[in-house]
Amino acid sequence: MAGLSLLSQGSLLPTLAATTQPLASPGFRFADVTAQAGIQFQHNSGAFGGKLLPETLGSGCAFLDYDRDGWQDILLINGMDWPGHKQRRSTLRLYRNNRNGTFTDVTARAGLDQEMYGMGVAVGDYNNDGLPDILVTCVGQNRLFHNTGKATFVDVTKASGLGKREAFSTSALWFDYDRDGLLDLFVCNYVKWSPEHDVFCSLDGKHKSYCTPEAYRGETCWLFRNRGNGTFEDVTASSGIFDSSSKSLGVAMLDDEQQGWPSLLVANDTQPNKLYLNQRNGTFKDAAVEAGLAFSSEGKARAGMGIDAGDFENTGHSGVAITNFDNEMTGLYELEGKTYEDIAAHSGVGLASKNSLGFGCVFLDANLDGWLDLAVANGHIDETVRNIRGNVGYAQSPLLFLNSGKKSFRDVAAEIGGGFDQPKVGRGLAYGDFDRDGDLDLLLTTNNGPAYLYRNDQLAGNRSIRFRLVGTNSNRDAIGATVRIVCGGISQSRMVKSGSSYLSQSELPVTFGLEKHDRVESVVIAWPSGRTEDFKNLAAGRSYECTEGKGALPQEGY
Repeated sequence: MAGLSLLSQGSLLPTLAATTQPLASPGFRFADVTAQAGIQFQHNSGAFGGKLLPETLGSGCAFLDYDRDGWQDILLINGMDWPGHKQRRSTLRLYRNNRNGTFTDVTARAGLDQEMYGMGVAVGDYNNDGLPDILVTCVGQNRLFHNTGKATFVDVTKASGLGKREAFSTSALWFDYDRDGLLDLFVCNYVKWSPEHDVFCSLDGKHKSYCTPEAYRGETCWLFRNRGNGTFEDVTASSGIFDSSSKSLGVAMLDDEQQGWPSLLVANDTQPNKLYLNQRNGTFKDAAVEAGLAFSSEGKARAGMGIDAGDFENTGHSGVAITNFDNEMTGLYELEGKTYEDIAAHSGVGLASKNSLGFGCVFLDANLDGWLDLAVANGHIDETVRNIRGNVGYAQSPLLFLNSGKKSFRDVAAEIGGGFDQPKVGRGLAYGDFDRDGDLDLLLTTNNGPAYLYRNDQLAGNRSIRFRLVGTNSNRDAIGATVRIVCGGISQSRMVKSGSSYLSQSELPVTFGLEKHDRVESVVIAWPSGRTEDFKNLAAGRSYECTEGKGALPQEGY
């Protein structure tokens, strides 16, 4: 009551006014356009009461331009009913962009109307024909779909040499680790699990519950080298990737020596994370411990879920975000010399994420101010969690951390509208400019629930510039290329990348926020082949198609 009387007398008001600074507007809003865009999707985890482990993990999503019309289409991965418990038919969904804010479901006509217990997706042009192909990771047999160029796909899993390998696969990515101009394939595997060998776990000793990964043995990730004839060679063992202790859920590319030799970061669940450094001779070496990425700052292996790498400090070096279990915080790592330091605790990311269980995460410049922000999808694994812990729920709010440019972040999810901050059982997360207005929209999946499409609407008048790269000597998608710009005295860099986040893939074109600037002073592209090209004085507010060795061609608008 004393406090009330002081406030009512106004004695504290001058102090409050002097010390409280109004928070700056985020500079953008989100609009939930899922329904009006025609995205009607329901994820099927197959849950029937048996509490089978894969039911907890959800599935991913991707932005891709499958018909090469310059507009980003949407792919949503789906699970299916378990054998013996068949109730409905569920498949992945491919939505073609109608170029007017709406999408058409073309799954059946594209030849993708096939049942599988899908988990993740990686998009890449593995045969350099100019058309994006699709790898879907699954519980069981992964599937590779070749793009025919006629708006259809054909299943080439067996013919490609990827068949006859059943596992519990999760995230995946395409990258050219040997720099021969062909995309190779990396696949994360979680644990050794099958319905026949499902372990009985219980919280009360009577009723079955979902097990933690400690109940199962780990499984190695896989690396497949592209032979260039439509087939792949399993080089997992000979490359140094083999590690049967891993329980991998997320993977991201990294080229921190900036020499064009891509390395890999792998987020592991209850096991140390991995940093597979490219040795430039077809092999990799795990250097996560030395680099400071294997464990938490307390020296513990956390429950790594999603992962992304991005130059969020504009130093020319990528930092790393790794989402973890609740009460573990999202890790946010900056590069100091040759080691990484987790700055989450004092950056604003740690405390805000501590009570969340994070999955998908992406670095993107949401407000186009020239600094990479961080979006995170959250959600627990068990609907009974509220009976176990008081501070978390099954559905949890996504987070969107705005980057101040001073090693500090602020969660603005509650300020940007569109219901973005409403609790969801979030899993996959990807970004793409589906409406070609120059800013980045978000696609989010939920476990056993709908997908959400959030349109980004800029309010501050900030501008951007976008680049779509086409390799000639490099792989056609230019995956692994780095684009660096200087604008307004600030240097920014982006890598063209497959994979990242959790089970998902964002669009391949790269976007730079420019604030109010109308021109970019310089652009330098480092191609995977080793070629470097630079351009001067490019106009803001448009997209450029850059073909290796042939220059930058401005497009109409974005």
